[in-house]
Amino acid sequence: MTRFDVVGVGLNATDTLILLPHFPAYAGKIAFDEEILSPGGQVASAMVTCARLGLRVKYIGTVGDDERGRVQLASLRETGIDLEDVEVRPGCPNQTAYILIDRSTGERTVLWRRDDCLRLEPSSITPEKIAGARLLHIDGHDTPAVERAAELARERGIPVTVDVDTIYHGFERVLPLVDYLIASSEFPTQWTSERDPFKALELMQKEYGIRVAAMTLGAHGALARAGGRFVYSPAFVVNCLDTTGAGDVFHGAFCYAVLEGMPLQESLDFSNAMAALNCTAVGARGGIQGAEAARALMSRAERRAHKDFATRCQAG
Repeated sequence: MTRFDVVGVGLNATDTLILLPHFPAYAGKIAFDEEILSPGGQVASAMVTCARLGLRVKYIGTVGDDERGRVQLASLRETGIDLEDVEVRPGCPNQTAYILIDRSTGERTVLWRRDDCLRLEPSSITPEKIAGARLLHIDGHDTPAVERAAELARERGIPVTVDVDTIYHGFERVLPLVDYLIASSEFPTQWTSERDPFKALELMQKEYGIRVAAMTLGAHGALARAGGRFVYSPAFVVNCLDTTGAGDVFHGAFCYAVLEGMPLQESLDFSNAMAALNCTAVGARGGIQGAEAARALMSRAERRAHKDFATRCQAG
């Protein structure tokens, strides 16, 4: 019996946002404008996005028992996410990020820490925690645990989406279990040692049998390969205040698009629009909006295309 539209297994973090008028020069010194405590984290923020889009959501992960952990749990609880399988680790600090935001551009630099006491073990991922989902979303950090979750999903015919931006030991065992790979722009080229992103995505898709292999491109949108062809979606131009969490929101929106049965081009456009809207406010979840707002942006906004990506997709 289906209990949840999406189950997410992976990271959360509680961020300290430090807003700067501009980045100082190397070894320089500058007064900051504001300091804000804000919940974030890859999978947790993607799940908040899914919940804001009206999906039934469960989050599986670990939190510390400190103030940052309490802030994270309160934020997730407020959005109606099921937290029954979240493990609170006593005497353990929650994952922390200090995010320096350049107010002149909206770009950010992230400094983060996650203590080993937050590690999610495979033994925590039992069949009943995954079986009630229509879709599973994972990252790669606690690789054995997400591998176990993906195995359970594959056994039950539940599609798996993954957000990955770093090479993790053992991740080659996870990739064959993935239906939708949405990686950072650097990951496919690092994984395959193929500098051409088109060839890197194609190599990964063919080697691991991935239905859709894609990468996010920041200010230039997203690129995906499915059914033997590439699809490119340019980014939307907005008044960007903070890029923190844009990729996480993209992933949550993509989960929604998959469950709604959107064609790939529409899925990428919708996810780009949701990510762009999040950039119009401060914080990893500051600008998450609903599907109507995303569609309104899709219908009217200027797009920022990367000429090479657009040309190669049209040619091919």
